[in-house]
Amino acid sequence: MESLIYEVLDGRSLYYSGYKDVLAGKKTPEEIMGSSSLQWVLVSYFMRIMIRSLDEKKYWFASNEAGVHLDHRNNLSHDAAIYEKSVLTPDKINVHYVDVPAKVAVEIDVKADLSKTEDFNYVNKKTRKLLDFGTSKVIWIFTDTQQVMIAEQTADAWLTMDWNRELELLDGQKFNIGRYLEEEGIKVEN
Repeated sequence: MESLIYEVLDGRSLYYSGYKDVLAGKKTPEEIMGSSSLQWVLVSYFMRIMIRSLDEKKYWFASNEAGVHLDHRNNLSHDAAIYEKSVLTPDKINVHYVDVPAKVAVEIDVKADLSKTEDFNYVNKKTRKLLDFGTSKVIWIFTDTQQVMIAEQTADAWLTMDWNRELELLDGQKFNIGRYLEEEGIKVEN
């Protein structure tokens, strides 16, 4: 059952969505843990912007559910993230989750099972935890509603908008999910 834990938030284990089907023998763990093709295409899009446009002497670029250890009650992950090399120094890179904040965290959809009432506010809780930990910006992509939510430490409000907008990732580098998917011929039904 431990292998089906997606994240630990406030000391509570959050399991992958679909974990009950695994326990009932209806699905394999791999069927519920993997990303959809749309999710990995979007992660690739963000990684491409990071690698091509941002200063790799200044930043590390993370993907693949990169783990982050906030404290003994919180182990989270990022779909994609940008770390400042001045914060995530070489001596902090090892076989454990990182224990420093990302400059920017990108989350694509929610892969956790949120069927329990206390987990309904997961996106807001995770976002607040990351900002309090020191992450400057958290970007959520919601493929079902084709929306982007941006939460920044320096902003009074978190903004949720249509994904067909030109938005800043970091250092003036922009992204526009709707335009990118259109250019690639990908149609997303909502």
